[in-house]
Amino acid sequence: MADKRDYYEVLGVQKGASDDELKKAFRKLAKQYHPDLHPGDKECEEKFKEVNEAYEVLSDPDKRSRYDQFGHAGVDPNYGEGAGGGAGFGGFGDMGDIFDSIFGGFGFGGGGRSANPNAPRRGGDIRANIVIDFMEACKGKKVKMKFSRNEQCPDCKGSGAAPGTSPKTCPDCNGSGQVRVTQRTPFGNSSLSSLCSRGGCKGKVVDTPCRKCSGQGIVKQQVERDIDIPAGIDDGQTLRVGGEGHAGRNGGPNGDLHINVTVRPDPIFERDGYDVWTEIPLTYAQATLGDEITVPTVDGKVKYNVPEGTQTNTVFRLRGKGIKKLNRNDHGDHYVRVNIEVPKNLSKDQKEKLREFERSLEEKNYAKRKSFFDKLKNKFKDK
Repeated sequence: MADKRDYYEVLGVQKGASDDELKKAFRKLAKQYHPDLHPGDKECEEKFKEVNEAYEVLSDPDKRSRYDQFGHAGVDPNYGEGAGGGAGFGGFGDMGDIFDSIFGGFGFGGGGRSANPNAPRRGGDIRANIVIDFMEACKGKKVKMKFSRNEQCPDCKGSGAAPGTSPKTCPDCNGSGQVRVTQRTPFGNSSLSSLCSRGGCKGKVVDTPCRKCSGQGIVKQQVERDIDIPAGIDDGQTLRVGGEGHAGRNGGPNGDLHINVTVRPDPIFERDGYDVWTEIPLTYAQATLGDEITVPTVDGKVKYNVPEGTQTNTVFRLRGKGIKKLNRNDHGDHYVRVNIEVPKNLSKDQKEKLREFERSLEEKNYAKRKSFFDKLKNKFKDK
């Protein structure tokens, strides 16, 4: 734990960074070091894990609070389920548990906690990452994802007790997980709440722990799930899959799976929201005379008639030919920017014919050129 870098340093943000700043930094670094973009690069793989671990902690308000107060010790996996899996802070249920463990179990601020230690608790969330192609983001895709999560122990059914046995109500705290301690102070007797002295029994005592889970009631399992990536998802967005996170405690619900999506750039298409841009080169003759061209779109090829006299950087709009909007039926638009390619390496005969053609044109064919030189003449006429 001592050799771990500061999580804020890992993400390259200040300690008081906002949620948006954290998310922006995480997306940039996750994309930079993602193993799918650097196959076989162990250094990138380790940096990617480090970035994920840092964001897993700092993006969770409770874990971030503990980290800010206690450093890595506040989210050390050795305390229980750990921060890396997103299942909460080990064996501690909440901040009260931490204060109890650090300050000897006495109610912080003079009051004890009365939360039921056996109440259902929701499982922690899991963060995963996926890299998809541009067209997969446009059209959607079903993918198989493998990830580790904490699940209820199949042998003890989450009780922590060996098969054939069951936990017993603690005789010291009568199942509350806490005992009352009376202390004499200069101001009189004070009754404070303390964790039960039976090693964090939380109201239950397990005489014979389950061998499979060592009495924890939870085991880590590798699972595989079919995930539907919806059409229209964009680079940097997060897909939430409900109920696929870590198992809950005491019958509580599972957490969620949050998938951070990275989209590979496309060599032809450029995305702007749900709109798509393409740059298409035209020959000098096509721009001058007009022509029917083929435009590639995310839905296939489309014919378009370029009018004669088209200028470079002219933009044409194809309505409804863009990307399907997320969880909707309508689409964005497709924009085509044309770029006139001027011919090079002409022969002597071709150059002469082009000059002859140029001489045959009237000034009205070059209205912009005439306007520019008229302005230039007026600007310097008095100098």
